[in-house]
Amino acid sequence: MIGGRNDIREVAAIAEGSGRTGLAVQAVIERETFRLDVAFTVTPGEILGVLGPNGAGKTTLLRALAGLTALSGGDISLDGHVLDDAATGQFVPAEQRPVGLVFQNYRLFPHLSVRENVAFAPRSHGTDRRSARIVADEWLNRLGIADLAKRKPAQLSGGQSQRVALARALAAEPGLLLLDEPLAALDASTKLAVRAELRRHLAAFDGPTLLVTHDPLEAMVMTDRLLVLEDGRIVQHGTPAEVARRPATQYVARLVGLNLYPGTRMGSGQVALDDGGTLTAAGLAETGEQPHPPDPAGRVLVAIPPTAIALHTSPPTHTSPRNIWPGTVAGLELLTDRVRVQVAGTPPALVDITPAAVADLDLAEGTPIWLTAKATEVDIYPDPN
Repeated sequence: MIGGRNDIREVAAIAEGSGRTGLAVQAVIERETFRLDVAFTVTPGEILGVLGPNGAGKTTLLRALAGLTALSGGDISLDGHVLDDAATGQFVPAEQRPVGLVFQNYRLFPHLSVRENVAFAPRSHGTDRRSARIVADEWLNRLGIADLAKRKPAQLSGGQSQRVALARALAAEPGLLLLDEPLAALDASTKLAVRAELRRHLAAFDGPTLLVTHDPLEAMVMTDRLLVLEDGRIVQHGTPAEVARRPATQYVARLVGLNLYPGTRMGSGQVALDDGGTLTAAGLAETGEQPHPPDPAGRVLVAIPPTAIALHTSPPTHTSPRNIWPGTVAGLELLTDRVRVQVAGTPPALVDITPAAVADLDLAEGTPIWLTAKATEVDIYPDPN
């Protein structure tokens, strides 16, 4: 659940009278010219993916949750316990917070064995050495890496290091788990297997989890809900399917591979695009239906998948699409089994076609081209920003 500040306060109030209620955040952090201002909750067992371009505030948010950065305003509570409250000055230091953190580069202690790395977590919370090793062995068994117990980090593969780092975080029995780009250090061949394994382990964790990532596939398959940050504020949230289907910003659109155009509604289902040109959506043209809920100012976003746009070397005359416009090939990029054609035009577009189609059309940079898109393939919805 993500809501306004009143919603967050209601969650915090409920938390005081019950057990595990998850994470409630209303955080303001001001650093020179940057300001982070967010409000959201994460329920127990839920995995929240945090996406955003560099400088959006993702690391600042993680640092605040971990207790490495104090809030300028607002508060953070976990299961009804206040971790930081700027108004009262209450602040729980990092070493006393029930928070497990997995860093991008894992930060395993190079001089310690795998067992001692994992045992460090309960040891840091006051557990004696023998008991800490027992806890470590339990987690190594759970994650299927007991055979690595005596190795040093330098003897581990990337996937093994990732599992050890996760075991160390979980061995502290945290109420909140933070993962900062946990798969970024892995090569492509290892990442696929480790991603599925990590998702399985996270599903067994009964506290809230925040997963920061730049990888759209990672975000889509590993999380229950997504939160997108840009310039220190939340610009979009929802399930992975909702975010992928209807991106709210150009950053999200590029991430999920959609063409996105802001514009203003006109009559007959047409949208006048901000940067020039018009596009027509079938449902609006035929029924007069307006996006729900309608924007009084008529501001909307138009999304078109790159696969929904066709290319022609001459103006199409015997075709049904309502959307037809000229352009010029600005670039071609091979994407596994297809070619992404970058087209300069009004509007510009990314178009996915087969390598055979590239050859048939004799496409090259600078080639004049015509684009068509069926009105049924054009999605239009209110601009949330």
